[in-house]
Amino acid sequence: MKALAIAATGMNAQQLNLEVIANNIANINTTGFKRARAEFSDLLYQTERLQGVPNRADQSIVPEGASIGLGVKTSAVRNVHQQGALAATGNRFDLALTGPGWFQIEGADGATLYSRSGAFNTNAEGELVTIDGFNVIPAIVVPQETVEVIVNKSGQVFARVDGQAALQDLGQLTLATFANEAGLSPLGDNLFRETEASGAANVGVPGDPGYATIEQGYLESSNVDPVKEITDLISAQRAYEMNSKVIKAADEMAGVVSQSIR
Repeated sequence: MKALAIAATGMNAQQLNLEVIANNIANINTTGFKRARAEFSDLLYQTERLQGVPNRADQSIVPEGASIGLGVKTSAVRNVHQQGALAATGNRFDLALTGPGWFQIEGADGATLYSRSGAFNTNAEGELVTIDGFNVIPAIVVPQETVEVIVNKSGQVFARVDGQAALQDLGQLTLATFANEAGLSPLGDNLFRETEASGAANVGVPGDPGYATIEQGYLESSNVDPVKEITDLISAQRAYEMNSKVIKAADEMAGVVSQSIR
């Protein structure tokens, strides 16, 4: 009986859907986190009768066919790259992006990674780094005598050094954009890697057309909507229960057949 296998694919799909929702809820307070959404598509169809072919008797065209679907499969788990709300922190090294764009981060292997999390700090050498110690690209070095750091909306970084009246220019932050942000590969730790699907990074200056502006003293919050996630959670639970009932009904029907044969 095909119904058993079909309902089993439905239960597997809803289990994966539940895992995606659980990860969204778990990261509801993760800086720069982008919620994910599971995408599904139907499996192959088993054709009992083709439409559009001549009828055997009078050669009339069959207007409708009979095709039986064989279940559901996972097509993708898509990250929804929508802007998160900004939360004020008061930390001079916290930077938030308003609009499209990604901070560029130097990974442990020297490769360029990308992040929306601007929770930065300085290391022992005064270099601007992430909370995991990865260097920000391009490199920004803050002098030890600095009493104030200023980052404007265009990504220019200035330092007010003790004993100097003029601001010291420390460098220019740049951002990367992609033709297909959904094609970026998530690595954890708020980091993403460029892939063939995302396309090559387009690097530009904050505030230019198509690039975000920078807000100092803020962090971008997760874009997870608690109400929507709970709604999706209930929907996934109900769908799982319905598929399980199909399996139970198919099993009972098969049992009736077995008893009749006896």
